[in-house]
Amino acid sequence: QLQLVESGGGLVQPGGSLRLSCAASGFSLDGYAVGWFRQAPGKEREGVSCISSSDGSTYYADSVKGRFTISGDNAKNTVYLQMNSLKPEDTAVYYCAASYTFGVQHMCNIPTSRMDSWGVGTLVTVSS
Repeated sequence: QLQLVESGGGLVQPGGSLRLSCAASGFSLDGYAVGWFRQAPGKEREGVSCISSSDGSTYYADSVKGRFTISGDNAKNTVYLQMNSLKPEDTAVYYCAASYTFGVQHMCNIPTSRMDSWGVGTLVTVSS
């Protein structure tokens, strides 16, 4: 069973940092693209950042470029999202997903695509 578990969310002040983790179990992330998505109340889910385990290519939404960094640790079967200079508008539930089919651009730009696995999400709140 393909399972993804997110962790690392929480409450942080504007300008602060958080690191989210997406740990896979039941399968290896080798060959998969893994993406981070977020959904704020009343808004549609959007792609934040995606990474390919095959060639290391990455994609970032314009809203997070220069502030967020996605990375993977194959030994730990985990993908991370380092979030710096957080803003109140970054507040959302953050989800990770994995796809063996889609590349990073498709995955991040079309979050309604049928992914192989989704995590249950972790809440990030940016507030003073």
